[in-house]
Amino acid sequence: MEIIGIIGIFALLVLLFLGMNIGLAMLAVGFFGFAIVRNLSGALGHLMTIPFSTAGSFSLSVIPLFVLMGQFAFYSGLSEDLYKACHRWLGRLPGGLAVATIGACGCFASICGSSTATAATMGTVCIPEMRRYRYAPSLATGCVAAGGTLGILIPPSVGFILYGIIAQQSIGALFAAGMIPGIMLMILYMLAVIFKAARNPELGPPGEKFTLSEKFQSIAGVLPMLALFILVIGGMFLGFFTANEGAAIGALGAFLFMAFRRKCTWENFRLSLSSTVKTTCMIFLIMIGTNMFGFFLTISKLPAMLASAVPAMNVSPYVVLILILLIYAALGCVMDSLAMVLLLAPIFLPVVTGMGMNPIWFGVLMVMIMEAGLITPPVGMNVFVIKGVAGDVPLNVIFRGVMPFIAALAVAVALMIAFPRIALWFPGLLGMV
Repeated sequence: MEIIGIIGIFALLVLLFLGMNIGLAMLAVGFFGFAIVRNLSGALGHLMTIPFSTAGSFSLSVIPLFVLMGQFAFYSGLSEDLYKACHRWLGRLPGGLAVATIGACGCFASICGSSTATAATMGTVCIPEMRRYRYAPSLATGCVAAGGTLGILIPPSVGFILYGIIAQQSIGALFAAGMIPGIMLMILYMLAVIFKAARNPELGPPGEKFTLSEKFQSIAGVLPMLALFILVIGGMFLGFFTANEGAAIGALGAFLFMAFRRKCTWENFRLSLSSTVKTTCMIFLIMIGTNMFGFFLTISKLPAMLASAVPAMNVSPYVVLILILLIYAALGCVMDSLAMVLLLAPIFLPVVTGMGMNPIWFGVLMVMIMEAGLITPPVGMNVFVIKGVAGDVPLNVIFRGVMPFIAALAVAVALMIAFPRIALWFPGLLGMV
């Protein structure tokens, strides 16, 4: 049966390379694989029950609510205020506008949860400004593409939500575990910009100088959303409400923020709901396919075989971990990042936990490797998003611009492997792990 499981994975990869939708591909392979290993009636039974049970799951209601929160924040015009504040505080550094862009991306990620949305939103604001100051196109586009990846590491993160559901781990603990690594990676991205601009000032000249009073005035526009983030994430961490309740409070608060700023037009409201429905349907289709594929993998006994085979290899658990991360990195170059988590977590999680490693820590590592997939060729979704925003900048220039940030991400992953407490200290402090 393990052989059938391996054949099923290869069949899935073939379908993906042929361009089939990831959710439908997993659903098809899972259905036919289950029918071959067990019987057709059992596969039909799962096909009748899985879509309804998945779409009707209360735990999954957190996804559309957090997505809606991000959409309301986007149409409220928050991105301009975030960039303005970061520009005034960080603009005088070498490559200051690019550093400010990274900071604004990190702040917007804290109420968005999506990498592509963060990249697209901040790209429309930041790239024209950097062009005005004659920043090199590679740095201007590369910093936004890389900064957008913070959207799935800094909570609330859709990647953490999906991993938590699949791995049956606390979403609150995952959010807490992503806080310090997210801030660390944001700082490493900033240092990468400063290092490049200090070596070659023509890449990104410093911005204009602002007074201390102007700096503090720029913070006023983002304080309400900052307060909302503290309320939602802090309330979850302290146990005042669940992730679902926190997401609902966040969506309501973001809507009130949009109304307070007089941005709540019928068009903005319609676009917010429309974008939320499209994103949610995409994620739920992947979840349905993942559940069907997961049942097939379970009865094929492939995950159990891998988990039992690792101890027999007589190698360091960290060697196995690095191999797993390399597989994630390779597949991340050609697959959607969220689909990759849902596809591979059921396969590798038993292996990782069997080696005595913390599943929360592994979840953070997974999300960080997902970030690399968003900016590496040939698929690099964030790069293509920025290409759509920048228009006249060639893809090869954008890919060249993200290379320093890939190096910074590699440093962050190495630090996470060497010092797991980077991710586990904060949730441990809160008594979550």
